[in-house]
Amino acid sequence: MADSTPINFVKHIETYVDSSSSKSPAHQDASLDAIAKLLMNDMITLESLVREMGMYLTTTDNIIRARGILLLAELLTRLSSKSLENATIHSLIGFFAERLSDWRALRGALVGCLALMKRKGDISKSDATAVAQSFMQNLQVQSLGQHDRKLCFEILECLIDCYPDTVMTMEDDFVYVICEAIDGEKDPQCLLLTFHLVEIVAHLYPDSSNSLASYAEDLFNILGSYFPIHFTHPKGEDDVKREELSRALMLAFASTPLFEPFAIPLLLEKLSSSLPSSKVESLKYLSYCTVKYGPHRMLQHFELLWSSLKDTIFSSGQSDNKIASESLILLKNLIQQDDGKLVNLILNDADITSTLKSLNTTVPDQQRINAIGRILHVSATSSIASCNAIFQSFFSDLVTQVSDRPNFGCLYICVELLSACRSLFMNHGGPTSLNHNNNEQPWCIMLHSLCDKLTSSLVKSIKESSEDACSQSGVEGLKILALFPGSFMGVSKVIFESILVEFVSIIVFKFDNGVLWGSVLKALSEIGSFIEESHDFEKIPSFDVIVVEKMVGLLSDDDSSMPFSLKVKAVSEIGTINLKYMMKIVEELNKSVITSLHKSWIDGNSKSAEHAMLLLECYDNKVLPWFQNVNISDDVATNFALKIWEQIEEDITLFSDTHVEKKLLEATTDTMKNAVASCSSENQTKILDKSFTILSSTFKVKKSNPVNLIISLFDSVIIALHPKTHVKNPKIILQILTESLTNGHIPSSHALGSFFNKIPSKESIDISFIQLTKSCSNVNEIVGLSWMGKGLVMRGDEKVKDVIMFFLDFLISNSSQDQEMMRAVADSFSVMMSDSEKCLNKKLHAVIKPLYKQRLFSIVVPILQSSIVKSDSVITRSMLHRALAHVISNAPLSAVLGEAKKLIALMLDGLTILSEDVENRDILYNLLLVLSGILTDKNGEEAIVENVYIIVRCLSKLVAYPHMMLVRETAIQCLTAMSELPYARVYPFRQEVVQALSKALDDSKRSVRQEAVKCRQAWASISSRSLHI
Repeated sequence: MADSTPINFVKHIETYVDSSSSKSPAHQDASLDAIAKLLMNDMITLESLVREMGMYLTTTDNIIRARGILLLAELLTRLSSKSLENATIHSLIGFFAERLSDWRALRGALVGCLALMKRKGDISKSDATAVAQSFMQNLQVQSLGQHDRKLCFEILECLIDCYPDTVMTMEDDFVYVICEAIDGEKDPQCLLLTFHLVEIVAHLYPDSSNSLASYAEDLFNILGSYFPIHFTHPKGEDDVKREELSRALMLAFASTPLFEPFAIPLLLEKLSSSLPSSKVESLKYLSYCTVKYGPHRMLQHFELLWSSLKDTIFSSGQSDNKIASESLILLKNLIQQDDGKLVNLILNDADITSTLKSLNTTVPDQQRINAIGRILHVSATSSIASCNAIFQSFFSDLVTQVSDRPNFGCLYICVELLSACRSLFMNHGGPTSLNHNNNEQPWCIMLHSLCDKLTSSLVKSIKESSEDACSQSGVEGLKILALFPGSFMGVSKVIFESILVEFVSIIVFKFDNGVLWGSVLKALSEIGSFIEESHDFEKIPSFDVIVVEKMVGLLSDDDSSMPFSLKVKAVSEIGTINLKYMMKIVEELNKSVITSLHKSWIDGNSKSAEHAMLLLECYDNKVLPWFQNVNISDDVATNFALKIWEQIEEDITLFSDTHVEKKLLEATTDTMKNAVASCSSENQTKILDKSFTILSSTFKVKKSNPVNLIISLFDSVIIALHPKTHVKNPKIILQILTESLTNGHIPSSHALGSFFNKIPSKESIDISFIQLTKSCSNVNEIVGLSWMGKGLVMRGDEKVKDVIMFFLDFLISNSSQDQEMMRAVADSFSVMMSDSEKCLNKKLHAVIKPLYKQRLFSIVVPILQSSIVKSDSVITRSMLHRALAHVISNAPLSAVLGEAKKLIALMLDGLTILSEDVENRDILYNLLLVLSGILTDKNGEEAIVENVYIIVRCLSKLVAYPHMMLVRETAIQCLTAMSELPYARVYPFRQEVVQALSKALDDSKRSVRQEAVKCRQAWASISSRSLHI
């Protein structure tokens, strides 16, 4: 093998160097990899390789020399992890540095230099200097191609990063080379490197360096020409995003304070641009650069910056949120840097001071008020000193104006200042610590002295103002005061309690104002949540007594004129604050639910029924989900379910004769179902045992089937069971459910399906199947069988085939039977294939085997297909098509596409037959949607092309379907899609389609007319398409 190795690598060299068309790039890359592998495995040495390549590296043939040098360079790139001898590295780097003057072989020289320069520890200072000098003497970067320019920038980057001492010795020359290299660059990938080059070279030289200072203006002039980044580059896989370029340019702008005299004027100029994107970019750059340049350099620009910022914030409306937010970020950065100069500019600004003084005498511009509020808010949150200054200048006068005559302007500014000082306190003190420094600040002392007056004014604005904006500001202000922690001396406990009393009063008595009521309830919830999260033990007792106890008592307070729906909403909202409150609420909810249900069930009280439904809805939508989200035990759900059954158990005789209003019955059963579903298997067993005992007792009382209420609740329990739940009496339960279903109680079919899905046993399945199919005398039994089949097919039980064959035999052999029964059998396939919210879903713990719909589709479709072909009865064919439509409509489109060639003709036949009966309109529409899916999927194109004629004929008829607008609209959309099919296949039907569309152009529905116009244009344009053969 040693003898053959040199021969092998020589062949690989020749393959790579050979530039003839017979050698593909793939072959050359393979040769490169093979040589690299030999070198990595020490089967050949780099020295022997260079000797063997000597001719290729020095030949006068420019192409061969370029390929040879590139081969050596690429090999060095692949050998980056392999150690090389110092003498070898020195020799190679000298060779590649010298070859930078060979413009015909430049690519290889650049790659070789970069590969070696990245070996930081192996390159001497003299070698790095040699590369740098050769680069500066021989290369005009901007005259090169994109890839070579990129390599040049990477070499410069490597020199700065890895050999800073070498770069520093070159001083002005190196900075000049950088300027010359990057000037005029337009490629995004190269620009990313150039911006980074400027950043790192600026970091390399100190601010006092003459080398950088002398070229600072030139460098920035080059950078400034790219601001703001405007992208016209076509998108590709390796494209640089605009955000990346903008970020890189911003870092370059901020890389040295020497750019400040040039950057700030440019950015301020661009800030006045009419383009929103330019404004946003300017503000981002200013925010970043001001921090990097430092306050001593930025101080001279403060007046111009404030003037520009003020104009920008004042002119930015609701649609300019990005501009306003970036402006405020910049404002905050500036305030946090200076010693008070910018705050003084704000305090002495004529526009701000005159507006604030005239709030009670004139009607100021809403946009200006919002702008001033935001400016003062940000200024006050920036530092304690700025907060003190703003409070001392404005707060006292604002509170006086509010107390004299509440108006939105004063209220809004006051609330903004309150919000700002609370944010400042929380950031400097926090809710869990007493911060004496904050409490002794002038703003805190001033707020403490004015708090009573301010609170009274805010309450007054809520009670007396007819403007929603004023009352909302009042609520917001009171909420902020209440959200100060107990450690804050500015808001006393008395003030806090008075705010809670006022809020509770609004909840109980001012419910006519829905907006105000909702905002107060939300405020109470936020206050309670804050107290809970901050463990504010000073305020918790007050909140418990004033708010929670009052809310809990609302449900049992019959004297209150407050609507019961609002009582329930308020109680449930407060309950979500913490577990302690929720448990109190649940206890009261349970009492109210039982009382309301009892009055409704026994006395037939309609008001109690309404209350019960509201309470059950609250339980279902708020209480149970809350306990599931906080991941606490299921005792609440278990107790709720057991209490309902215990209430029934107290007087079974009375409940056995009770007729429950339908809506209340649905609400009760739905809540029972969801409550049981959220319980553990052990607790479900308790509930099941209790319900079964009561259900058995009703048989003894009535000596017949249990009544609607009790069996419906029992159905809900069965539907919600977990597969692991232990069932003690499965045979008796199945018998009860089957008899209930036979006697017309349809919800028992859902329970039956759930039972077979989760608690299957071959004996039980056989018994129920025989019992239901023995007579099959009514629709209820068909429905029961369909849900039984659904439960079995979802778990992948083979017994489902017996159910399916029974249905198919029934359709085929009973054409003279009652059509209602046949329709029910056909619709059973919809039950088995469709998803259900009522039962047999993940939420209710159904056993769901993957791809069960596909399996049912593959079983049923071939049988239905052959049965339709063989059937001579019009009624039977119609029902078979109805069944097939259900199966196809509910199957995944991918399954239908796989059988599209076989199904298209059947589907079109089905569309025609189903369109003859108005009762089939929904099924017709669903089947048409599947056809639309096939039309628009590439995998269905072949089947469509083969059946163009019959598809056009069918769709042309459906364009005028009178019973459903969606059918007409979808049919037209399908015709539009067909216009994209091959010219030769669709052109012959152009006139037929255009004629069919003429009726749709006068359709009574606008959407149909619009689709008809689009379709006619699409088919009319077919004539202009060329026929390619």
